[in-house]
Amino acid sequence: MKTLEVVALIKDVPEKHLRRGQVGTVVEMLTPGVVEVEFSDLDGNTYAMCSVPESNLLVLHHIPDAIAA
Repeated sequence: MKTLEVVALIKDVPEKHLRRGQVGTVVEMLTPGVVEVEFSDLDGNTYAMCSVPESNLLVLHHIPDAIAA
């Protein structure tokens, strides 16, 4: 996983009021296997930041790999 990748939660984070499927952006690599994710609304206003194990995230892709290369 890399910084600025768009990700979605695959598990709820109840202490932050985040549900499975919420989309965020990786903003920092904290430790091996753990990243800081920023969750923002459609206007770009941040509503949550939290550390998330990479295993609880799905990287989202907007274009096929063949086009991205």
